[in-house]
Amino acid sequence: MARPTRYLLYLAVGAGLFAVLLHDMTWRPARHEKAAVSCNAKDGKPPVLAPGQTLKVMTWNIQHLAGKRYVFWYDLPDGSGPDERPTPEDLAFNLDEVARVIRDEQPDIVLLQEVDDGAKNTDYGNQLALLQARVADLYPCSSEAFYWKSDFVPDRHIFGSVGRKLATLSRYQLDSAERLQLPSPSGLFISRLFQPRPAMLVSYLPLSDGRRLAVTNTQLSDAQSGGDVQQRQVAAVRELQQAFEQNGTLWISGGDFNLLPQGQYQRLPAEQRAPYSAESELRGLWESFPMIPSNEDVTGEDRRKWYTRFPNDPRISGPDRTQDFLFYSPKLQRIEARVRQADTLLISDHMPVIARLQVTMPGE
Repeated sequence: MARPTRYLLYLAVGAGLFAVLLHDMTWRPARHEKAAVSCNAKDGKPPVLAPGQTLKVMTWNIQHLAGKRYVFWYDLPDGSGPDERPTPEDLAFNLDEVARVIRDEQPDIVLLQEVDDGAKNTDYGNQLALLQARVADLYPCSSEAFYWKSDFVPDRHIFGSVGRKLATLSRYQLDSAERLQLPSPSGLFISRLFQPRPAMLVSYLPLSDGRRLAVTNTQLSDAQSGGDVQQRQVAAVRELQQAFEQNGTLWISGGDFNLLPQGQYQRLPAEQRAPYSAESELRGLWESFPMIPSNEDVTGEDRRKWYTRFPNDPRISGPDRTQDFLFYSPKLQRIEARVRQADTLLISDHMPVIARLQVTMPGE
């Protein structure tokens, strides 16, 4: 065999082996697929939500239980943060702290983001299972969906597996759930295979009158991704909400939107504005549906009470922005809402948003 032909053959075999390896290491979820649902009540079936009830909802990015004693490489704009992973002791402590807050609040529905499962940097633990073991008596039902998953990520800060989920806990019956893919950031094809795949986890609660309540849990791409990905993701979220309205489905959407409400961009120090747009992409949602915290909340005299983010940046001494929100159908009524700040500042770089909403009667 001639030498050039032999080299071409070696190259083809090498490319084929690389393609097989790449296929095995990476995750390619469908755009729309069923999500895992579990309901395990000790005394028969979990209760079914009824019209007229008041529903307490919490959304919280628990930052994979890492806590606030770190500045991770991705926490600084230039990627120079010195830390790569939390200690096992901090993971255990923050797991107990998250469980403590949930048990104290006892919301009917809990939306969690950045829940690790099988990630090297958090000791490969299933954080949802560990948390459920501590709150199983409160939440017989749960749903979950990955939005980042790979057997190996070649980034030097990781250099191992990742697994990150959205998770929803419910006191009430869940009859199904689905994972809906969101638009992904642009980039080179191979590098995209190892990046998060933002998604919406939609869980469906039956109502005793035959209607359903759809609860959507999400985390949008961070503001540093560039391009128009956040605008496209917000459009996809709004399209789903509008579809629920058109078909008569009650709904609540919550999560870490990685975007600012009205007026906060101008209040941030100049060096903290860079990841955001002066005109928030979130406008497309707040102009269409009620939002918690509302723009009135975050621009009033007590606006600091509505901050939900305390970045792991040494230049920042406390919560200074709002990135976590609940949106809901106009057919639901806001009773009260708040951000739990005082005893959560060291658990995560986000604080939980908590609201009580009334499920209206048919025709109201």
